[in-house]
Amino acid sequence: MPDSIAEAQDFNEATRQRTPAKDKVTGQRVWQCRVMDMDPELGSRSREVAIKILADVQPVPPVGPFQPVEFEGLTVTPYVGSNGRLAFSYRATGLVAPKTLAESRGKAA
Repeated sequence: MPDSIAEAQDFNEATRQRTPAKDKVTGQRVWQCRVMDMDPELGSRSREVAIKILADVQPVPPVGPFQPVEFEGLTVTPYVGSNGRLAFSYRATGLVAPKTLAESRGKAA
């Protein structure tokens, strides 16, 4: 989604302050990106999800707004939310322009 990449924030309950989020394993900064799934089979279900991207600098979308992208190193972690329902956390290490069919088959475009 256009202009949706922003630095994720951690909230400290004790100090009531927000600080830039850092990954607990790698120490890298965490950025949050809103994406929209345009699959027509979703019907009226939610189409927007947030994906956290671990990167030292703010990622820049490789294509224009509302264009497809591919996420590198994407992991999906299921968890039970505070409402008792199954939810998912999405994390990636980067985003790139999608490969063409020829590129994905290992041929020059």
